[in-house]
Amino acid sequence: MRHGGLSTLLLLLPLLLAFGYFGWYPIGRAVVMSFQETNLVTEPVWVGLDNFRSVLADPLFWTSVRNTAYFTVLALLFGYPIPLVLAVLMSEVRRYKGLFSALAYLPVVVPPVVAVLLWRVFYDASSSGVFNTILGWFGLGPFPWIQDASSAMPSLVLQATWSNAGATVIIYLAALTSVRTELYDAAEVDGAGVWGKIWNVTLPQLRGILLITLILQVIATFQIFTEPYLMTGGGPNNATTTVLLQIYDYAFRFGDYGAATALSLLLALFLAVMSAVYFRLTRSWSTT
Repeated sequence: MRHGGLSTLLLLLPLLLAFGYFGWYPIGRAVVMSFQETNLVTEPVWVGLDNFRSVLADPLFWTSVRNTAYFTVLALLFGYPIPLVLAVLMSEVRRYKGLFSALAYLPVVVPPVVAVLLWRVFYDASSSGVFNTILGWFGLGPFPWIQDASSAMPSLVLQATWSNAGATVIIYLAALTSVRTELYDAAEVDGAGVWGKIWNVTLPQLRGILLITLILQVIATFQIFTEPYLMTGGGPNNATTTVLLQIYDYAFRFGDYGAATALSLLLALFLAVMSAVYFRLTRSWSTT
């Protein structure tokens, strides 16, 4: 207090109050609601762990978990390396680098709802659909895209990668500016080619950023909602029903807010444990 601690606390107090009211208070209410049977209108009834039991006993729960995990794996296979490759290629461009950066970030500027509805038109299963028309020029298709259970989830991953890769590209481009040019010069003197410099210089220097973006992407993909909700509605035959879409259905289709908050807490607990384990395992990698 003698060294200005009280004034610091007073300046922080408005922010702490706002964050507590809009951040931690809803979380606290959600924890309480997960143990209640409530529709937010009538008086809630305390039911203990019944909401968690009913959620885990729901056959659709494991379907949504598998679909979410499937989406996450596909998103990591395609959406994780693509921004890095684009950033490395763009960093080597000598002219119009700002233009390429703007073009890479442009999909992020498009409102998510608009982007999903636009791609829904692209995925028209008829021969006159945008993608099917292009493939028809090469004698391919037409393909059902989001109308078929086997291709619906990869189609969502393709759209999500296009929408979200731009932000990660900008992060990697910013990180690449901190890589010392003399490291590339030394690697070139040692006879390293383009891929040798990328493997031995670029990737080790970006290791911390790569580890952070990996866990952020995993968390984001586990919370996928907009794409399946607007593009497929969870279909066909629940092939794209995700955990967040099931939470939405519990709350706004069935009015079971207790089950919705219980499933939300299960998801939050899983992501928290996974993140803690991930940071524990990668702590030495990110600092060496």
